[in-house]
Amino acid sequence: MTETVAVIPGDGIGHEVVPATLRVLDAVVDLEFVHVEAGDAVAERTGEPLPEETVEAVVDADATLFGATGETSADVILPLRDAVDSFVNVRPARTYPGVDALRPETDLVILRENTEGVYAGIENRLSEGVSTLTRLVTRSASRRLGEFACDYVDANGHDGFTVAHKNNVMRVTDGLFVDSVADVAAAHGVDIDTQYMDAMATELGLNPAEYDVIVCPNLAGDMLSDLAAGLVGGLGLLPSANVGSERGIFEPVHGCAPDIAGEGVANPTAAILSGAMLLEFLDHDGAAADVRAAVESTLAAGPRTPDLGGSANTEAFADAVIERLPET
Repeated sequence: MTETVAVIPGDGIGHEVVPATLRVLDAVVDLEFVHVEAGDAVAERTGEPLPEETVEAVVDADATLFGATGETSADVILPLRDAVDSFVNVRPARTYPGVDALRPETDLVILRENTEGVYAGIENRLSEGVSTLTRLVTRSASRRLGEFACDYVDANGHDGFTVAHKNNVMRVTDGLFVDSVADVAAAHGVDIDTQYMDAMATELGLNPAEYDVIVCPNLAGDMLSDLAAGLVGGLGLLPSANVGSERGIFEPVHGCAPDIAGEGVANPTAAILSGAMLLEFLDHDGAAADVRAAVESTLAAGPRTPDLGGSANTEAFADAVIERLPET
């Protein structure tokens, strides 16, 4: 049975990197693509950044490929993550041959809690000069992330993981997060260590090889993964997966890049690697490995897009990746 993939280019360079990714996916696996829309342009045209038919398509699909959105990002991706109950955001960051990286030894994965924290959206304006933000942390969501992390390190041959937190200040919320994750790890016999997230930001820049898998609350994961992008060559290289028990949304970490949108020079690496994560989620492990190998050899030998010092456009890079895929 052919799996269905909802496709949401979004805004800006999403309309360039997503089509390039679809060409790569189409070259390795037979998938049915359902094209829907969301983002700034849709909001400007209809008044609604996330049409109901888009939500329905995402819920009905086996997986979703998402590009990027602009000002309406929180109104689009957060509800979509909620719609498929994607409780963890998986963000790998590694260096590639041929890419000038600040820290070439970097090879890590950030497992970010995806439903709570300050991104739960509980904000209030008490008066003209006073506003509040409520940080939500529950034992159930923290334990669910801990279970995923234990399964992840076991499946990928890691010894354990590091928990990033700030429980010396956010004693109740991060205290509950750390205790819950630690309890799960102990039950699974998985070794963990804990580190304050601000200290980790320094250590990541200085000694990234010290980290394999990092487990952290929502906002910390967002910040630390962007820091990791700076170590490996930029946001154009970082894919991500929003994983739920039955559905997933796969998106490059970068934004819609309005400064280069429409020029056809956006780097599709992150989107294509997000596509590889989508294939893996759908149990097409061999195809996913082929896509990653083709991307890696293209980055090593060229052509490369302008952000990596080359002159290739988006389509030329995708062409080179497709040419390096095994013949089927």
